[in-house]
Amino acid sequence: MSDLLKTPLYEQHQNLGARIVDFGGWALPVNYSSQVEEHNAVRNNAGVFDVSHMTVSDITGSDTLPFLSKLLANDIYKVSSLPGKALYSCMLNESGGVIDDLIVYYLTDEYCRVVTNAATNQKDMAWLAKQAASFSNVSVTEKSDLALIAIQGPKALDIIQTKFSDDIASSTKNLNRFQGTFTENSADNIFIGRTGYTGEDGVEIILPANKAEQIWQQCIDNNIQPCGLGARDTLRLEAGMALYGADLDEEHTPIESGLSWSVALNDKNKIPRDFIGATALASNSRYKMIGLILEGKGVLRGHQKLLNNSEEVGEITSGTFSPTLQKSIAIARIRSNCELSIDSTLHVQIRKNQVEARIVKYPFI
Repeated sequence: MSDLLKTPLYEQHQNLGARIVDFGGWALPVNYSSQVEEHNAVRNNAGVFDVSHMTVSDITGSDTLPFLSKLLANDIYKVSSLPGKALYSCMLNESGGVIDDLIVYYLTDEYCRVVTNAATNQKDMAWLAKQAASFSNVSVTEKSDLALIAIQGPKALDIIQTKFSDDIASSTKNLNRFQGTFTENSADNIFIGRTGYTGEDGVEIILPANKAEQIWQQCIDNNIQPCGLGARDTLRLEAGMALYGADLDEEHTPIESGLSWSVALNDKNKIPRDFIGATALASNSRYKMIGLILEGKGVLRGHQKLLNNSEEVGEITSGTFSPTLQKSIAIARIRSNCELSIDSTLHVQIRKNQVEARIVKYPFI
C-alpha cells in the first residue's frame, strides 16, 4: 500500500481493523467487519464513510455560470436563484459520451463548488482547464487540502443535531435536501451538503484535512457505524444510482445510461442550450437502461450478457446481492429497439448457465 494515495483518515481505518484495498490508486477501506452489517446500519440507523478521495474544485470568477452552462448537460441556471442548491449533472465530450458525473453547488454567480470522481481526476482536471481557457474570467481550483466525510442513514441528522458541535448541528437544521452551506464560523472552512450516495438522508461534510479526524471520532463515539466501499456499492445500487466506469462511460450518452432526467436540452425559456455534446444528444438513443431482479439462485454481475429468445440484446452494467431485498439485483443496458415490458423476463448468461431475471423499474427500494 506504500505507493497508494492515502486519505487523512488512513490511520483511523487501520486502527479500526479495516480491510484496505487499492481503489483507483487510493488505499481505501472496503469493509471493517461485516459488509452486510454496515449496509444495514445505513438503512436502519446511520453509517459514516471516508470519501476524501473524491475531488473538490472551486469554480470562481465572473464567467462561472456561463462556463458551467457550457460544460454541463444539466442547466446551472435552474439553481442560480437558490444559494447553496446542489445540481447533479454529467460532463460530456463532443460525442455526447460521459466524461464524468458530478455534483455542483451553486453558492453565488461567481462561486460554485464541484465534486467529481476520484478515478477520473486527471482527465477531469485536464478537461476543465481546457474548457476554461475559452472564458476570460473563470478559475478552476482543485482543493487537495480538504477531506470529505459522508454520514448517511435515517437517524444521521438527528445524531448530528443532538450530539455534534453547535456550529455543525445548527448548520444542518435549516438545510433542505440537495442543498449545501458553510458553517457560520467561516474560519473553520467547513461545508455541509445534504447529499449522499446511498439513497438515505444524511450529509456530506467537506472540511480541512487537519479537522477530519475530530469529526470522524465524533461519529465513532456516537455509535455511527464506519462503512467501507463494499456497503457503499450495495447501497447505491439498491437506490438505483449510477457508478462511473460501470453504468457511465465515454462510449454512451447520459440518455443511454438512464440519466435523461439530468439533461436539460432547453433553458427555462425553452430555448435550446449550447452545451458540449448537445448536438450528439439530438440523435436517437441506441440503448436504454433497465432494472433486473434474479428470482432464483445466483448473483448478477457487471458484463454478464443478456439474451432474449437466444438473441443477445445487452449486458449488465452493475449487479450485486441486495441485503435489503435478499435477492440479486442489477442495472443493465439493452438495445433501445427491444420491446420488453416491466415483469417480462430475460436470460442472463452466468458462466455456462442461462438464468431468468425479471425486468423491474429501479430504484429497487
